[in-house]
Amino acid sequence: MIFNGGIGRFTPQAQAALRIVAALVFMQHGLEKLFHFPAAGHFPGPFVLFSMPGVAGILETFGGLSLVLGLFTRPVAFLLCGEMAVAYWTVHFRVGLALHNGFFPAVNNGDAAVLFCFIFLFIWVAGPGAWSLDGLRVRPKTVALSA
Repeated sequence: MIFNGGIGRFTPQAQAALRIVAALVFMQHGLEKLFHFPAAGHFPGPFVLFSMPGVAGILETFGGLSLVLGLFTRPVAFLLCGEMAVAYWTVHFRVGLALHNGFFPAVNNGDAAVLFCFIFLFIWVAGPGAWSLDGLRVRPKTVALSA
């Protein structure tokens, strides 16, 4: 049966697919903050580097790129997990309470922040999976046999 047997052998590829797709979607949020592309209209003002959206845009764009490539995957995933936790509690939850939208992510538009937070937490714990530059950087050492 496909669900009981050999499907587990594809776990590294599934991890990599989750990492790459999540990072590509995540990068869109950063690119919107930095370059207003894709133009979703969430951040219509000018880019200000030392502002919350400015720092978030840099983390989301370049952190997302790092995850797409699978480069420094675990520390970057940990950092981005923290960023998304902060984003939820300081933006979505706080603004949701102020606007009487409440705690629930589906109501205060924090669902993406919660999902990204837990996806990045998983990537931090599980690693990059297949198809990563980290996998190329860390090769097992071969032992030379002496005659």
